[in-house]
Amino acid sequence: MNKKILVAGATGDLGGRIVKALLAKNAEVIALVRPGADQAKTDQLTAVGATVIKADTSNFDAVKEACTGVSCVVSALAGLREVIVDAQSLLLDAAVAAGVPRFIPSDYSTNFTDLPAGENRNFDLRKEFHQKLDQANIAYTAIFIGAFSDILMYGTPLYNLKNNTIGFWGENPDFKLDFTTKDNTAEYTAAAAMDDQTPKFLQVASFQISPNELAALAKDLKNTDFKLVPMGDLAGLSAYNKSQRAADPEGENQLYPKWQQSQYMYSMFSIQNLHPDNNRYPEIKWTTARDVLARF
Repeated sequence: MNKKILVAGATGDLGGRIVKALLAKNAEVIALVRPGADQAKTDQLTAVGATVIKADTSNFDAVKEACTGVSCVVSALAGLREVIVDAQSLLLDAAVAAGVPRFIPSDYSTNFTDLPAGENRNFDLRKEFHQKLDQANIAYTAIFIGAFSDILMYGTPLYNLKNNTIGFWGENPDFKLDFTTKDNTAEYTAAAAMDDQTPKFLQVASFQISPNELAALAKDLKNTDFKLVPMGDLAGLSAYNKSQRAADPEGENQLYPKWQQSQYMYSMFSIQNLHPDNNRYPEIKWTTARDVLARF
């Protein structure tokens, strides 16, 4: 009998990939979507083989009914407090009430468990939700992936193709940063959702690369020198982020204001995945840094 997995946030980029990865593993997939979700996206979910259930994430009874008979709830919800704390809490409570044994929260990020409060607003929201998870009568597994590898395409100071520079914070240009592609994240999440014996935390990375290694790889691929640029210490970056946040109250209503983007840089250069769990599911083919950088 195929396992029945519910994916919340299935119309999103990552959620859609998780649905496809689960279907590739012959799971029976319930795609939980908002009543007002893009019809083209819900039609696409149906077309690939998912069962689409429309339910508002504030409707406990409807969400509980959708969770009936499910072996794992996977959250790929994205947003601020009303989503990460409020909507996920209702999803969690509904899953527990329906007797679902396992839950995967919408983390997919740097391991924020040791990051001090106030250094990353979006991670603080997830920490708050984790307090609810720890008290709930359900087993959960958080999946930490570092940063999505897409960030390398965004022209950040870390990898700047306009002026061929590699910016880094802290004292060590050999500090390895963790990156994971969205497809690898989806594949790993699907494998974990199908696995009844997952631990509380799983940490992975498609690749780990230092600023020095990034500069060397970029030179090889682009046939031009890349200059390492020290951006300052982490204490200075933390203070800068806090001042920028204080000066931008409107940013509290935005998912990725500029100061939040800078907070991600702080997190990336503060937390390192020393023991990746990549080998847990040997069927996954991990994308390399060369593969990613060669695309653009």
